[in-house]
Amino acid sequence: MAEVIQYFNAVEGGICLKINRLSQRKWIRIFFSLISRLGDGGFWVAAGIAVLVLQGNAGLGPVIQMIGTGTVGVILYKLLKNRLIRERPYINHGEILCGTAPLDKYSFPSGHTLHAVSFTIMLAHFEPMLLPIALPFAVLVAASRVILGLHYPSDVIVGALIGASLASASIALF
Repeated sequence: MAEVIQYFNAVEGGICLKINRLSQRKWIRIFFSLISRLGDGGFWVAAGIAVLVLQGNAGLGPVIQMIGTGTVGVILYKLLKNRLIRERPYINHGEILCGTAPLDKYSFPSGHTLHAVSFTIMLAHFEPMLLPIALPFAVLVAASRVILGLHYPSDVIVGALIGASLASASIALF
């Protein structure tokens, strides 16, 4: 497995460097650092509160379901990160600038993207009125992870696929 990870690190390193050059502009780095920090959970808590405000007591079930799905997402991505052990791009490629402090040590898959996609799909299902806000935010969160040198594109893609799968399964099951 280590050889596969090294191969993808080499293939994606140049892409990461090109995208990461955007963060050399201070305003871009600050903007995407803010997006990333909001993606830590603050934006999604606000979205859950919005569901409760818009739906009243009927929104409690969807919010609890989102919390449960998010919890499964945390467990899953932590298991994957700690087993697959893919170091972040700024560690493997010294010329990549780390635009903000990471929440954990490894990069694969992107937990921020996993949750952004998962919660956006669930919001689209439970409260479609929030989609025009949630969807662009989710895209910005995913982009921020590569721009800030914290993830490879494949980390983000796989995180998005896992998030979409979790949300779809949660909606189908409950």
